[in-house]
Amino acid sequence: MSIRVVVADDQALVRRGFSMILRVSPDIEVVAEAGTGLEAIEAAHLHRPDVVLMDIRMPAMDGLEATSRILEKADWEVRVLILTTFDPDEYVYRALRAGAAAFILKDTPPEQLATAVRTVAEGGALLAPSITRRLIGRFADGRTVNHAVAGRLERLTEREREIVVAVARGANNAEIAEQFFIGPATVKSHVSSILAKLGLRDRTQVVIFAYESGLVAVGDHDVGH
Repeated sequence: MSIRVVVADDQALVRRGFSMILRVSPDIEVVAEAGTGLEAIEAAHLHRPDVVLMDIRMPAMDGLEATSRILEKADWEVRVLILTTFDPDEYVYRALRAGAAAFILKDTPPEQLATAVRTVAEGGALLAPSITRRLIGRFADGRTVNHAVAGRLERLTEREREIVVAVARGANNAEIAEQFFIGPATVKSHVSSILAKLGLRDRTQVVIFAYESGLVAVGDHDVGH
């Protein structure tokens, strides 16, 4: 089965360039292109892609709002890969918070674009967890604890809270299993339960939740540091 992709960027040459690069890969099918956030939403609902390659700054609704609306209404598995020209900024942080799976710089070498799409489609992480955590920590720093978010902690068991902290500090499933003397399958079950109870999509959103709820503070010790 090929990976179905929608490419959304307001610059036609850039959009077509990305599409041409992806079409070289036999396992990737570009099913539609979009030049605005509204067009991206329409294309996503019409073609039901596996991945939406989304420019973050577009007219007639930006990529942030388009990402949020696509993921809110989607009744199929779709992941959004954010395109950004500059180093990760608060806009990228907000996109991750809205449910985007990852972000990639527009000047990424062409051969790495298809790899990024495959990784995201398979549910993998594009960046080392430490980079994602630094981005989240950078923009979570100085924010007051969101009490509405913190209130959702009550849905979790004590063990689930401990695992949220471990995920936020960069531990993978094997490291969490070793830390709590449980099997990797049990860790996976706990993480699935956490996502369901909190209404989150993936581990990136778990990290954001940990900071915004006050469960983890900026500067806390990371795994391997």
